[in-house]
Amino acid sequence: MAKRRPSGDGMVRKRADGRWEGRIVVGHKNDGKPIYRYVLARTQKELMQKLHDKIEMYRDANLSEDCNMTLGEWLNRWISEFMIFTLRESTLRSYKAMIKNYIKPYLGNRPLSALTTQEIQKFYNTIKKQGRVRPDKIHGTELADSNVRGIHMMLHEALEMAVKQRLIINNPTKGTAVPKNNYPPKQILNDEQLDRFMEIIRQDELWYDFFYTEITTGLRRGEICGLKWEDFDEQTERLKIRRSVCNELTVGETKTETGTREILLPPSTAELLRKRKENAVGEWIFPNFTKPEKPIHPSRAYNHLKTLLKHAGLPLIRFHDLRHTFATHAIAGGVDAKTLSGILGHTNASFTLDTYTHVTTDMQKNAAKIVGNFMDEIIGGL
Repeated sequence: MAKRRPSGDGMVRKRADGRWEGRIVVGHKNDGKPIYRYVLARTQKELMQKLHDKIEMYRDANLSEDCNMTLGEWLNRWISEFMIFTLRESTLRSYKAMIKNYIKPYLGNRPLSALTTQEIQKFYNTIKKQGRVRPDKIHGTELADSNVRGIHMMLHEALEMAVKQRLIINNPTKGTAVPKNNYPPKQILNDEQLDRFMEIIRQDELWYDFFYTEITTGLRRGEICGLKWEDFDEQTERLKIRRSVCNELTVGETKTETGTREILLPPSTAELLRKRKENAVGEWIFPNFTKPEKPIHPSRAYNHLKTLLKHAGLPLIRFHDLRHTFATHAIAGGVDAKTLSGILGHTNASFTLDTYTHVTTDMQKNAAKIVGNFMDEIIGGL
């Protein structure tokens, strides 16, 4: 085995072409041989300055033999070795798609050790302007802000692991600028619209139970599709939410740890499910209509929602907006944020409050009026 040279050890020489070359040891291969980084300059003075900067950059570094792999190679390894058992199936598919469609075409062949913050910033700017895989009439080739943020968060996580594995000395995604969260505006059905929605679903024998349960629980689309009869307790009128169905009909965990929860059903919803269970044909509460051994497809539920909304002359809201409708009416009706947070499976009550600020603001205005009225009565009575 070769003699192990300490990290930071270097050499300076003048090349045959007249330039000066310096190198330092930044790590070691498995056999003990040193891994070098090189610096070139026109003069010895210039070289010494560059070499000093390089030594400072790699101070205390001890890179491993794989530090010369490309970003594409590292991402493949990161996914298969470090993330394969830690990510939900849907998240794993999303990561693989981002790597294939965005990162590899632009940066996949770049050596990990050569990546810079400026280079990654340029990458973000480029995909923001022309990263859309399938251009459309409204956005053209421009990628949504949320997608750019998602790519950044995944790449940041992957390169953090590369630092821990001694492949690079620092994470080049740090210091980059990405778009802020720019979520589409939440839409809800107001009182009048909700009455019309309930009227239209009453006329739909196949889907009534599904949408009534949704509008009275605020479950995520994958969660309501993933309900099984074993999750429903007839006696206590409680419902356990512990799985989610993706569009590929793969069944996985809920969106977050707090997403796995147990909720107390409204009496009308509990009674609806009791009656529905009498004619159950399988394990799923809402099975596929033609293949009852499988759950109902999330995309089919959304498509049918759009049909119902169209027939009722209502705005074409997203399926997730039924969840917002439930939450908004719950808060307006007096349900406190902490209780609602548990029902929705949010991480904490502050997230619920932030999400439904528009509702709580109206409640504060009403509270201010009430306080003002009784204070006027007290003051006026003095």
